[in-house]
Formats: sequence, structure tokens, C-alpha cells
Amino acid sequence: MKTVVIIGAGRGGTALLKLLMETKKMEVVGVSDIDPKAPGMVIAKENNIQTHINWKDLINSKIDIVIEATGYKNLIEEIKEVCHKDTTVISGTIANFIFQLIDEKESLIAYMKEHGTVQETILNSTHDGMIAINMDSEVTLFNDAAGKMADIDANSAIGRKIEKVMPTSQLPRILHIQKEETNQEQLLDNGRKILTTRVPLICGNEMIGALAVFRDITEIVQMAEEVTSLKSIQTMLEAIIHSSDDAISVVDEQGLGIMINPAYTRLTGLLPEDVIGKPATADIYEGESMHMHVLKTRKAVRGVQMRVGPKRKDVLVNVAPVIVDGVLKGSVGVIHDTSEIKTLTDQLQRARQIIRTLEAKYTFDDIIGDSDEMKIAIEQAKLAATTPATILLRGESGTGKELFAHAIHNESERKYNKFIRVNCAAISESLLESELFGYEEGAFSGAKRGGKRGLFEEANKGSIFLDEIGELSGNMQAKLLRVLQEKEIVRVGGTKPIQIDVRVIAATNVNLEKGMNDHTFREDLYYRLNKMPIFIPPLRERKEDLSKLCIHLIHKLNQDYGRAIYNISVEAHKLIKKYDWPGNVRELENVLGRAMIYMTLNEHVIETKHFQHLPTIEKGTVQSKTTSRVLMNATLSEQVDSFEKEIIMTTLESCDWNKTAAAKTLGLSVRNLYYKMEKYKIEKNFMQ
Repeated sequence: MKTVVIIGAGRGGTALLKLLMETKKMEVVGVSDIDPKAPGMVIAKENNIQTHINWKDLINSKIDIVIEATGYKNLIEEIKEVCHKDTTVISGTIANFIFQLIDEKESLIAYMKEHGTVQETILNSTHDGMIAINMDSEVTLFNDAAGKMADIDANSAIGRKIEKVMPTSQLPRILHIQKEETNQEQLLDNGRKILTTRVPLICGNEMIGALAVFRDITEIVQMAEEVTSLKSIQTMLEAIIHSSDDAISVVDEQGLGIMINPAYTRLTGLLPEDVIGKPATADIYEGESMHMHVLKTRKAVRGVQMRVGPKRKDVLVNVAPVIVDGVLKGSVGVIHDTSEIKTLTDQLQRARQIIRTLEAKYTFDDIIGDSDEMKIAIEQAKLAATTPATILLRGESGTGKELFAHAIHNESERKYNKFIRVNCAAISESLLESELFGYEEGAFSGAKRGGKRGLFEEANKGSIFLDEIGELSGNMQAKLLRVLQEKEIVRVGGTKPIQIDVRVIAATNVNLEKGMNDHTFREDLYYRLNKMPIFIPPLRERKEDLSKLCIHLIHKLNQDYGRAIYNISVEAHKLIKKYDWPGNVRELENVLGRAMIYMTLNEHVIETKHFQHLPTIEKGTVQSKTTSRVLMNATLSEQVDSFEKEIIMTTLESCDWNKTAAAKTLGLSVRNLYYKMEKYKIEKNFMQ
């Protein structure tokens, strides 16, 4: 049973109260009127119905229907704002209509009683449908209004049994019960809904028949259903708007806010009370209000940049007018946070970088070299690839250690899993541990919620390439040793070990044996890494590979630079064979690339003149001879250090002491170059 509250206890409200008290489908639970002595208030109190002069005290979420019967124009909107979203509010227009119907019925009955005959009633009743029968259930009255409502010819109905004319009239039942039935809803055979009152006709003390007076309420019911349907649609639209992740604001035709969603509050920091009922400019921090612009021009705008709210959010705004039957009703704005777009772009770029690090791009076919030294290194690497053993790639900077690491992974059974590359010297020690092993939530300030997987976890079932392993600090060496021994890692800030299955490929260009002697590199880690050492020869020891290397690198550089160089001259080849290439293949690639840059577009062969930036060959030769004489009786370690020092000095001089360019030529990180300069005490004014 539906619960009803009537607001207004005058003539209309009282009539509705009487009507609803007789129906079994609705229960009046409250009546309100500013006059406590109003007729409806008195009747309500007599029937134990709650009354109150303030209608708001009667409203709660359990009320199904609120009927406004005061006739005040603006009260209906206030009632809608106070009522629960599931409560149906019926305006005073419908209430007045029902009152008129009841009033006319009562007037009709009074008129009939006064005049005493059906004929006088017919002459004075033409507004509503009326049907009368005698004691034999024969139709004695069937007016035109009744004929129109029932789609029946009124004249043909007179004299016929009411059961034949209108089986649903229920007038024969009135003859039997001899009681009045007021305001009964009835469905006619043609589908029309009517509200009818059926009364017995009494002349003197004798019953002479029965009368039905009714009015078509089909349109009223449809209107009520449409109101209910519109309310459902409104509720659905509000639910959709409030569930959207896009910030949405709606203003009326005057530019006053009427609706925002939670996403709008999250984005701008403005609450509903800051916006609803306020001008559309209330949320603007910088820029013109697009709501006002659209209301003025009646044209939609898209992609307008501005700042909104106290948080000064940079946003993109799309606003469109709301036009109903050619009348402007307001506008709707959708606001996009550009910071989210930037975050997504950064995440996409990060994902692309990760994808690039997860791929092993090279195979042994990409390693150029026919020298015996290189063939031995390749055979050792292929053999090592078939085993799960840790591999240590040793060689000078620029010899191709990373190329070997790619090829080993692609030759192994792990080639369909991830290949992670880490330059141990390029990441600061404070970050390296969390990058390698990951961290738990709250491990340190700025840690991501939920923590983060480390590179070892990312490489599980695959391979991880640790370049410049000799640059690790003692603390990191101990943690790496645990990984190699126990096959498990512990995240930063965590206590639970995580089992991993990773093939470690390490590489270094420093003398690890000297590091052990100097106590800068752990012996136990050295022996763990040195299970399968592979020595990659420097370019000066395999100059017979220079020709093939040059052709291979020229083809690669052609694609990078968009050139069409196809060879190197014999004289140029003889020249580069005289040079010892301290930067190895990386230096050779840089020299060839620099030569190609200085060549004209119509030149297709590299000549000696194009190597004008190559370090002086003769100078290098003299220095080598001098070094050999000076360090004739020195240990191998001392000779290596001296030679490395000379190479760094020569490269710095050729680069005009530009340390970034020198590091790039030598294939070192800038950090590593500074470390070596400090180690050998190399300064610009240094005199050997």
C-alpha cells in the first residue's frame, strides 16, 4: 500500500482526503495546513492521521506520494527539493481536477434528489458521461459524453440491457446492494480509464434504478505515468553523470549552476554548495567561462584550455548548449584534466622504454669478425649459452660486450623470455638497490603504493645483463652475491625472500683481479661470476677484421644518416690500420660517422682526407714507444694503468677537453670518466 501526504487541507485537499480514505490502495499518513482548523485537518485528526502546520515535518524517505493541494505556484518546486528521490510529487492541478469531479458528482446527486426525475438530470448534465438503468437493468439514460467515451451510439443503447451495452458498468450490482460507490476507477472495453461514481436512484422511498457518472481520466493517468517515467529517466541520467570519471557541470539558461558530479569536485576542489545556484564563472581561475560563451552564441566549443578551481588545474573543456524545441535551456560542460593526459603519455613512454629493454635485438650473426681471437670468443659464448651458468664478459670499453650478451640470450633456451639490461655505473647507488630488487610499500619517502617489482623479478625465467659490474659498491656486491648463491631476492623494506630463476650475464672493462688485491671487489663474488669468463679481444688485436667492420658500420650509418656511402678507399684503410683504436669498435663507428658527416652528397667512398679528426697516428706511435721504454720493468697492472691514462689524455686533448665528448668517444659514462681522471690525477694543465 502506497503512503500519501497531503499538503493543503482546504476544499481540494479535504476532497482528496475523503477520496483516498475510501480507497484500499493508498494510505494517508499525514495532512498539513497552516490553518490547524482547516476542514481537512479536523477530519484527519478524527481519523487518527498525523497533522502538522509545517509540511516538512511530515516528509521522510518512507513517503511514496506527496500531493500539493494548496494552489501556491512555487511550492511544488520546494517540495521536490525536500522530498526523497523515490517520492512522487503530484501538483495541485491534478488535485483540483479530482476535487472538481467530486464536487460535480455531489452537485449532480443533489440536483437529482431535488428534481426527482432522470429526465431533468439529462437536461442539465452534459459535461460528464452518464448512464442510468431501471430496475430491470434496461438503459434509460446514455448521454452523448458517455457514448464518446465508450465508443457506443447513445441512441441505440436506450432500452437495451446494460450487460449488452457496457458489461463493465457494474450498475446491476448497485440495484442489488443499494449503496453508493464513489470515485471508482474503471477500465472500459476500448481501453479508456474512467473515474466513476455509481449511486442508486430513489424516488420517494422507492428505488427506481441506478445511475453512473464518470469522467475520462486516460490522459491524466498517462500524464502521471509520464511524470513517473521522466522521474525514472532523470534518476538514471543523474546516476550516469555521477558515475562518470569525467568532470561534468550543468548550468541553466541564466548561467547558474544546477548540477555537478563527484569527479568535478575531485578535479576542481569545489563542493556542490560552491557551484550550484552560483554563476558559471565561480569555478574559473584563469580564462573565459565557456558556459557563458555557449549560452550567448548557442554553439558548442571543444578543446578550450583554461585553469579551474582553487587547485588551479590545467584542463581542456568541451561545452555544448541544451536546446529543447528551439528553446535554450542551459549548457553542459565536460572537463578533462590535462595532467592525467600527461601522466598517461609518460606512462606510455615508460612502457616503450621498458619494452625496448626487454628485447634482445642481436644474434651471433650480427657479430663481425673472422680473426682467430674473435672466433674463439664466439665459440665460447655459444657454448656458454647452452648452459645455465653465470657468464662474465671481459674486454675493453667498446669491444661489443653488450652485443655478446644479446646474442647469448637469443641462443639460449630463455630466448622467449625477458632480457633486462642494467648499466650498474649509470644508476646512483641509492637508487640501484631499489631498481634491482624492488621495494615494498612505505619502504621510503616517495615509494609507490603497493610497492614495485625490481629488475630481477622482471627478468624471472629470462636473462639479466649487468654491465660495468666492477663499478658496484661493496654493499651492492654483497646483495648480488646472495642472489647468485640463494637464487632469491629481498625487496627494499621487505623481509620475505622471493625466489627467482634468472640467468646473469655480467660484463666489465676493469681489472677485477686488481680490485680483489685492492679490496674493492669481493673475492667470493668474483668466483661466482667467473664461472664462464669470455674475453673479447680489443680491435687493435684483430685489425684483420677492420675491413668487414667498416663495411658493416657504413651500411648501418647510411640508414641512420640517409647517405649512400658504399666503401672506404685503400689508402684510408691503410691509415686506420695504423691506429690502435683505444675506443675499439665504438670509436671506429664514431670516426666513420664523423667522416660521413663531412662528406659531400656526391661523394660515395671515404678517403683519407675525411679522417682529419682522427687522433694523430704518429703521436700515438711515439707515445707507445716511449711508454714501452719507460715501463719496461713495470708490472703488468702498472703498464695497463699507464696505457689507459695515456689513452684518456689523448682523447681529452683531441676533444678539446670536452669531457662529455671524450666519454662518448671512449665508450664510458661521464661518471666513469671522472672517476678515472681522479684515479690517474689527470688535469687540463697536466704535463707528462
